[in-house]
Amino acid sequence: MSHRLSVYSSAALLAVCLGTTLTAHAQMYRYTDDNGQVVIGNTIPQEATKRGYDILGSNGRVVETVPPAPTKEEIAAREAEKQREQQREEQRKEDEQLLKRYSHPDQAVNAMYRKVREMQGLIQLKRGNIAVVSSQLDNEQSRAADMERSGRDIPEATLQKIERLESQIQDMEREIASQQKDILELKESYLKDIKRLEEITDEKRTLPLDPPKEN
Repeated sequence: MSHRLSVYSSAALLAVCLGTTLTAHAQMYRYTDDNGQVVIGNTIPQEATKRGYDILGSNGRVVETVPPAPTKEEIAAREAEKQREQQREEQRKEDEQLLKRYSHPDQAVNAMYRKVREMQGLIQLKRGNIAVVSSQLDNEQSRAADMERSGRDIPEATLQKIERLESQIQDMEREIASQQKDILELKESYLKDIKRLEEITDEKRTLPLDPPKEN
C-alpha cells in the first residue's frame, strides 16, 4: 500500500516538475535583432534588450512588453524636467511664505521703507561719531603743529593718539560704506519680493520705491 502511494507520489511530483519545465520553456521572447528583423526565441541577447522586447506566453500571446532603454537625450530631458519640477515646488513654497508676510505689494514697500530708515539711522549715528572723533583729531594735530613750530618734540603719546583717532575714523568710514552696500542689497531683495507679489496677487504697487523724505 505504501509502495503504491510512493509510486503515485513520485508520478505526481514528476508531472509537476515536467509541467514546470514545460511552462518555463514555453516562455518566449520576441525582439528585433541588429538587422531589424523580428526574432522569437527562448533567449534574448543583451544588446536586444536595450531595444525593447515582448515576453510571450505558452499560447504565443504577449504577456508583458518591456520598453526600450531610454536614450541619452531622453534621460537628459527627464532630468531637466525633474529639475524644473523641483524649481516649481521651491517657488511655490517661497510664494507661500511671501504671502504669509504680505498680502499686497504696498505692504512690502512699507516694510522696505522701515528697514532702510533703520539702517540709514545707524549710518547717521556713525557720521555723528566721526564728527566727534574728527574734532578730537583736529585738536591733537593742532597741538602737535604748535609744538613743531616752537621747536619742541612731539610726545610719543600724542603721536599715538593721533594715529588711534585716524584709525577710528577709517574704521567707521568702512562700516558706513559696508552699510550703504547692505542698503542697496536690501532694496534689491525687497524689489524682487515686490515684483513677485505683483505677479501672484495680480495687484500693482501704488507707492514709490524710494522712501519719502521725512520732514
